[in-house]
Amino acid sequence: MPRNQFQRMVFAFITVVITVHAYVFYSLYVVNGDMLMQLNQTTGVIAALRAQGGVYMCGTYLPIWACVLIEFCFAFALENLVGSPMSFRLASRIFNPAKNHPMIFETAIICATVGIMCPSMSLIAAFLYYPYDTGFNIFTLLANWLKLVCFNFPFAYFSQLFFIQPAVRVIFKTLFRRDIARRDEEARSYPQNEQEAIVNIFERIDEIQEELAHEHRRRKALEQDVQKISEKDR
Repeated sequence: MPRNQFQRMVFAFITVVITVHAYVFYSLYVVNGDMLMQLNQTTGVIAALRAQGGVYMCGTYLPIWACVLIEFCFAFALENLVGSPMSFRLASRIFNPAKNHPMIFETAIICATVGIMCPSMSLIAAFLYYPYDTGFNIFTLLANWLKLVCFNFPFAYFSQLFFIQPAVRVIFKTLFRRDIARRDEEARSYPQNEQEAIVNIFERIDEIQEELAHEHRRRKALEQDVQKISEKDR
């Protein structure tokens, strides 16, 4: 898991890059692919998008890379400002990261993130992909939002839980393997339970007693040296 703000930003960046590309593919090919091919009388989704001049967004047609970039900006900002901090707080209300298994706590964070980000990004998508050429109606917007949530939530839950987040964690661990190794080494130096803590206390007591005995011998030797010097001076 990320340890500082920079690592959290990198973790969010990797997550959003994979997620946005997956969602654009899911939306264009799985959800709307057949409709696009029928409307443009083509046998492929890419050919249909070329025939109509791109992806319909914000009342105009934009290339796929522009749609990916726009969604990435919204998702990255939302993930850092809302999704990541709120999902951690929600998971911490039910599970204790210090007591529960890390996999359980991470799974709770993923579920909380999906519960926050899916409706939020679906609402943004409802505005971005709204058919403004036919006029604007708030009830149509809400209906489109509900439809997007119904389409996106199952895909978001299973893809994040079984594909995207495991892939993100592998990439993250590869990028920060040195920091993670140092962190694990530091964690191993701390007691893991009450018995280890008691053993460490007694070991520390022995070390302190040895240090005191060494200091006592050093002072005694110093006093003897001073006494010898004094006798010589006499």
